[in-house]
Amino acid sequence: MKQYLDLLKYILDNGIKKEDRTNTGTISIFGYQLRIDLNNGFPLLTTKRVHLKSVIYELLWFIKGDTNIKYLVDNDVRIWNDWPYDSFKKCNEYNNETMEEFIEKIKNDNVFAAKYGDLGPVYGSQWRNFNGVDQLKFIINELKTNPNSRRMVLSAWNPAQISKMALPPCHTLIQFYVVNNKLSLQLYQRSADTFLGVPFNIASYSLLLLMVAKVTSLEVGEFIHTFGDAHIYLNHLEQVNKQLSRTPKKLPKLIINRDVKDIFDFKYEDFTLEDYDPYKGIKGVVSI
Repeated sequence: MKQYLDLLKYILDNGIKKEDRTNTGTISIFGYQLRIDLNNGFPLLTTKRVHLKSVIYELLWFIKGDTNIKYLVDNDVRIWNDWPYDSFKKCNEYNNETMEEFIEKIKNDNVFAAKYGDLGPVYGSQWRNFNGVDQLKFIINELKTNPNSRRMVLSAWNPAQISKMALPPCHTLIQFYVVNNKLSLQLYQRSADTFLGVPFNIASYSLLLLMVAKVTSLEVGEFIHTFGDAHIYLNHLEQVNKQLSRTPKKLPKLIINRDVKDIFDFKYEDFTLEDYDPYKGIKGVVSI
C-alpha cells in the first residue's frame, strides 16, 4: 500500500530524533494525513504480513465493551499481553512467572484473570460507556436516522479516566461522514508507532467502516487517517528499510459473508479474506 510506504519515507526524510516515554528513542513528525478508498480493496499491508485474526478479534473486543485480555487470550490474540504482564510483575503475587505462565493463568483461572487481566477503562469501555453514554449505539442510530449529522463522533480519550488505563488511547477519536450514500470514517491518532501499530490501526478502522456500512445499508467510501505524533522507533529502522525495499502488491478483498443487521452481532466467522498474497512478516519489539 503506497500511502503507508509514503508515510514511512516521509518520517525518515523529515523526522527529528526525539526522546520518548519508553526510553527507546524515535524519529518523529507531527501532523500527517493519508486517505484510502476502500473501493480499491481492503487496506491490509502486502509489504509484510499483517495478522488479520488479531485485528478482527481486537475490534470485536472493543465493540463488546470488554477491557479484560481474557477474551483475546482465549482466542490466541497476544497484542495486549505486554501491559497487564508488566503490571503483574510489579505486584506482591509475582513469583518470577514467565509471560507464557502468566497467559496460561489468564486462560485457565477466571479469578486470576479478573484481577490481573483487566486493562482499566480502555477503548471498549469508552466506546460503550463514556460517562454513561453508549457512543457506538448513538452513532449507529444517527447514521440510520440523521446521516447528514456532523456530530457522529466517538472519543476514546476520557481525561477523567486516563490515569486508570493501562495505556492511554493512541487512536483517540473517530468521525463518520455520509455523502451520496457512501460512508467514510476519519481517525485521529495522537501517537502512532508506524512500523508495528499503524498497519493494525489502518486495518481495524477500515474493518469498522465496513461493518458499520453493512448494518446501516450504506456503501463504503474512504478511510482517512490523521496523525499527531507519527514516529518510527530507533530499534525499528532496519525493519522499516526492509519494508521500503518491497514493492506493494494488489490489495486483498474482505468479504462479510452474512447479512448482519446489528453491529453487536458480528462474529469472527463472518469475515473472509480473499486474494491476500503478502511478503513475509517482519518482527519488531514493542516498546512499552
